[in-house]
Amino acid sequence: MTEEELLVGGTSVSRETFQKLEQLSALIIKWTKSINLISPNSIAEIWDRHIVDSAQIYELAPSNWVNWVDLGSGGGLPALVIALLDQERRQITLVESDQRKSLFLNTAKRELDLNLKVVNKRIESTDLKNFDVMSARALAPLPDLLTFAVQYLTPDGTAILPKGARFNEELDQAREDWHFDVTPHPSQTNTDSRILEISRIRRRES
Repeated sequence: MTEEELLVGGTSVSRETFQKLEQLSALIIKWTKSINLISPNSIAEIWDRHIVDSAQIYELAPSNWVNWVDLGSGGGLPALVIALLDQERRQITLVESDQRKSLFLNTAKRELDLNLKVVNKRIESTDLKNFDVMSARALAPLPDLLTFAVQYLTPDGTAILPKGARFNEELDQAREDWHFDVTPHPSQTNTDSRILEISRIRRRES
């Protein structure tokens, strides 16, 4: 790592990228005053609670991904962070049903010069498919997320899903209806949480 590089959640970034991440943090805080992008209680800890937490999701993605979808993007976490970290500027699609939050996402896209597409629709009502990677942060229980995964991912795609302390319970619930391979990764920001790397998702036959 050179003097001009910094670490964010285990990812080495340039000083320019680091400054853009700081710019994103300021933008999220500014908009949170009028719409609920993040919890007001977490503003003081935005770097660790949201930026670093999002960066570690990017680190777990397969290196050869081409297109990424983030569901229920809300305040753009992790998708906006991923777009800033990805130096190849690959295509990232954000699905968000709330019009005001979609306006924020498009504002961030413009101000930070990001290669992404914002889809202002409900997750269930798009015709999007064939993504290599899917992320969803604080969106829904795991069984529901796997339903979305088979809709959005290629058969070889990977879902990267941060989960809290009850992740084992969610895994047990999901296994009632689904077959999948899973690797739980420790979270850098919460010792009780895990980031679930899930692939080969298929529904159990009744």
